[in-house]
Amino acid sequence: MQSFIQRGDTITMKAPYNVASGGGAQVGQLFGVAIADVAYNDDGEFKTTGVFDLVKIGSQAWAFGDLVYWDNTNKRCTTVASGNTLIGAALVAVTNAAGNTVGRVRLNGIASAAAA
Repeated sequence: MQSFIQRGDTITMKAPYNVASGGGAQVGQLFGVAIADVAYNDDGEFKTTGVFDLVKIGSQAWAFGDLVYWDNTNKRCTTVASGNTLIGAALVAVTNAAGNTVGRVRLNGIASAAAA
């Protein structure tokens, strides 16, 4: 197929801020997890699909299958839809203890508009 470019599960995009390897980043309505450290405004490789342990709000409980959104203001995951961008679903239940600041997310790999 002459028009095929790539699978799209890994994309190159300019980092909108400094992103550590394994950290999330949103550009427009695309979300990905950095494969390596990427400095602000540099091109980097980002995974758009797969399962990742990502930073979340510590005081928020997650149930298996909950929709997970990216809070681009605070650079973390949340189950709050309003003003945030859908990135996938939770794969592990997490209690709302303040110290539970990591959640396991299956990325949906699609561009998604921020919730109203």
